[in-house]
Amino acid sequence: MSGESLEIADIREILRLLPHRYPFVMIDRVIDIRGEDHGIGIKNVTFNEPHFLGHFPDNPVMPGVLLIEGMAQTAGVLCLRQMDAATRKSAVFYFLTIDKAKFRKPAVPGDTIAYHVDKIAHRRNMWWYRAEAKVADVLIAEAEVGAVITEA
Repeated sequence: MSGESLEIADIREILRLLPHRYPFVMIDRVIDIRGEDHGIGIKNVTFNEPHFLGHFPDNPVMPGVLLIEGMAQTAGVLCLRQMDAATRKSAVFYFLTIDKAKFRKPAVPGDTIAYHVDKIAHRRNMWWYRAEAKVADVLIAEAEVGAVITEA
């Protein structure tokens, strides 16, 4: 990859692409973007997130379903960036499948999660990605996620 500049989506672009808003934005930026084929979503886990009020107050652990959501949002950014603005404006990105999900270690406040997503397939308006969530290069969760883009 020498000489090739990789693309980044900051929080402003993420908010422009995804319909999610606080408290449901599960990524802070996407780095190492290679079209719709690959990207790494970054999530800085902080104690002031609302789910830690109940999951669990004395032992805060990020819910596994939110790790999966972070994977899907990273994949969504990759797909939606490839569309022209007019198409994107009328598009809605929905979960289609979640397969082979495994949770290996918890994510806790202070962690930085890196969601490594790689495209498995793309047919018409459907995409499938293999995703791994890592903290300090240690695998904490993995799954295959599929999504469909439809008109609003």
